[in-house]
Amino acid sequence: MELFRFKKDIPFMSWGKITTAISLITFILAVFFLIFKGLNFSVEFTGGTVMQVSYKEGADLNQIRNRLQTLQMGDVQVQALGTTKDVMIRLPNKNTAENDSKDAAAALSNQVMELLKQDNPSVEMTQVEFIGPQVGEELVTHGLAAIAMVCIGIIIYLSLRFEWRFALAAIIANMHDVIIILGFFAFFQWEFSLTVLAGVLAVLGYSVNEAVVIFDRIRENFRKPSMRGKSVPQVIDNAITATMSRTAITHGSTEAMVISMLLFGGDALHGFSMALTIGILFGIYSSVLVASPLLLMFRLSRESLVKPQKRKEEAVV
Repeated sequence: MELFRFKKDIPFMSWGKITTAISLITFILAVFFLIFKGLNFSVEFTGGTVMQVSYKEGADLNQIRNRLQTLQMGDVQVQALGTTKDVMIRLPNKNTAENDSKDAAAALSNQVMELLKQDNPSVEMTQVEFIGPQVGEELVTHGLAAIAMVCIGIIIYLSLRFEWRFALAAIIANMHDVIIILGFFAFFQWEFSLTVLAGVLAVLGYSVNEAVVIFDRIRENFRKPSMRGKSVPQVIDNAITATMSRTAITHGSTEAMVISMLLFGGDALHGFSMALTIGILFGIYSSVLVASPLLLMFRLSRESLVKPQKRKEEAVV
C-alpha cells in the first residue's frame, strides 16, 4: 500500500554535505551538554527511598510536593500511578550507609506519612523500598553494557546481511540518535530513569529497522538492469525515494501512538514516550541523511555489492 508516489527521485545525496555538517554540529552540542550539564539520574540510579501511597479520593500532587519540600531533601519527585488515588514518591539518597538502609527507609517513610496525614488523614502507605547507591551504580553499569551489546549485535547482523560499509554507517547513525536523545535530556535536565533507558534501547532497534529497509532497496537497485547506467548517488536517491511512502505510513502511525502516550500517559510514561518521540524523528533523519551519505564517504560502489560473473570457458573438442 502506498500513500503517494514521486515521479522523480528526490536528490537527497546532493544535500549530503549540508546534512552531515548539521548532524556533526548537533552531535557535538549533545556531547557538550552531556559533559558539562550531565544527566539528571532518577532514584533508581542515584539511590534513595521509593514510597507508594494510596488515597481514598484524588490527591493534590502539588500540595504533596509543597508539603515534602519541608524535608529539605532536594529534588523530591511525586507522580501519579494511573490515577491520583495512587501516588509514587521518590526521595533522593542522603548518604545513608547500606547497612542502615532498612532503618533509614522506615524512619523516613514514617516522617513522610506524618506530613501527608496533616493534609489528608485517610492516606495509607502501600509500599516502601530503599535503593542503595551500590544498586544505582550497578544499574548504570548494566545499562551501558546493554547498549554496548545491542550495538555489537547490530554490527554483526548488518555485516552478515550486507557488508562492512553498511554496518559502519548504520552504527554511526544509531549512535548519533542515542547521543542526541541523551543530549536533549541533559540540556533540559529531564529525569533519566529506567523507562527512559528502555526507550533508548527501543530506539536503537527501531532506527536500525529503517536503515535496513533503505539498505535493502539500495542493494536491489544495484542489481536492477535499469539502474546500470546510474551513478551511486542516483541509485541511493532512487532507493530512498521509493521507501518514502512506507516511511510515512510506519513512522507516522508509530509517532501518533507515542505522542498519545506523551500527552495522556502521565508522569509515569513521560520520559519513555519523550525518548521515543525524539528517537523516531531523528531515526528517520539519520537513516536518510546520515547513514546514506556515509555510504558515499566509505566509497560504496557497484563492484562492492555485485560480484562480476565469471565466464565459463567452452571445452574444445
